[in-house]
Amino acid sequence: MADGFGLAMAELEFAGAKFRGGKIFVILTALTTLGGGLWGGFEFYKDYLDMKDQIQNYTAPDLSGFDKRLDLIQQETEMITQEMSMIIQEVQLVSDVANELKNDLRQDVRRIEKIVNDVEQQVKEDSRENARDLKEAITNIKDDMKALEEKTDKQIKKALDNPLSKM
Repeated sequence: MADGFGLAMAELEFAGAKFRGGKIFVILTALTTLGGGLWGGFEFYKDYLDMKDQIQNYTAPDLSGFDKRLDLIQQETEMITQEMSMIIQEVQLVSDVANELKNDLRQDVRRIEKIVNDVEQQVKEDSRENARDLKEAITNIKDDMKALEEKTDKQIKKALDNPLSKM
């Protein structure tokens, strides 16, 4: 049969029904879509059955080696924690002893400073006293020498004035 352009349209007859042009295209599209959907469904069902079989045949891996390693790591961690605790206690003890020694040393230094200050004061006082005593002694010696000189001069003058000494 011819259309308005002079082309003949394809025609298909199936089960007593006649299909022409665009209807054939729609039917072919529907049939291929249906076939693709069925194929996808079968593939999905096949994947589902394969997965179901894998899940049913699944055996958990042997993790006992990991459990043993975890136990060892936990034991080592506990040992390290105990050792760290002991080390911290020892460091604290050393720190306490160092602080006590520091305080004792500070007290000793203060006591020695006080002793040094007292000795310094005593030395200064003794030096001043010695300087006074020395000055006083020098003055006394000078006075005594002057007195002795005067006495000697008097005796010499008396001896020279004595008429017996002129003979």
